[in-house]
Amino acid sequence: MAPEGAFAPKVAVAAKQVVAAPTVATPPAVVAAPAAVAPKAVSTPKGAVTPKGERRRYALVSAAAELLCEGGFEAVRHRAVARRAGLPLASTTYYFSSLDDLIASAVAHIGLLEVAQLRAQVATVSRRRRSADTTADLLVDLLVGSESETRLTEQLISRYERHIACARLPGLREIQRRSLRQRVDAVAEVIDRSGRSVRPELVSALICTVDGAVVSALVDDRQDPRTLARSTVIDVIDAVAPFDRRPVQV
Repeated sequence: MAPEGAFAPKVAVAAKQVVAAPTVATPPAVVAAPAAVAPKAVSTPKGAVTPKGERRRYALVSAAAELLCEGGFEAVRHRAVARRAGLPLASTTYYFSSLDDLIASAVAHIGLLEVAQLRAQVATVSRRRRSADTTADLLVDLLVGSESETRLTEQLISRYERHIACARLPGLREIQRRSLRQRVDAVAEVIDRSGRSVRPELVSALICTVDGAVVSALVDDRQDPRTLARSTVIDVIDAVAPFDRRPVQV
């Protein structure tokens, strides 16, 4: 059984982590990042040694993250980022060694925000035995998104586009791996809180299965990503995470 609070990254300092030294790290068609973009490991931030510098760098990272989510890697350009942040064009090269450095920081920033959202969702899940249907509802909200979220399809396209791009770009792989590990931790804790056995390798397999179902639904617009993901989880949850015979500890 996963330990209580196993999924507990310190999100309260997320903004500071992105400003100081980012460490973390959906398609009508998946669009790979341009060949010219090959981010290297994120270096020590330039210029962000004063409160004003930290605020400006954070504004640039936030702006780049928004553009990345809205339009993919092609949308992240120095001029567009500076305009979105309301800062001079020269600030993008003052605070970042290259466009690659800025993109890597944006991916890290998005990862931190996603971790914060996952942690908040997990914290609301009580401990009790849950049926396959009820467990699936929780996991679909966690892995796909809430039914009430607007622009869900666009958000999913952006997510899977980043996954594919990070697979192509060595400098972003570790950032994305960290983000994926947080998803495993979140799903494992929800399964544990639902009175079911947790095996990390099977949790990873479950997430991959859901991701495959979601991508399939995005390609075929006659299918709804949440509906297909939910039926997929219901089909496999009892095999992947059977009920734990031990009493549920509340």
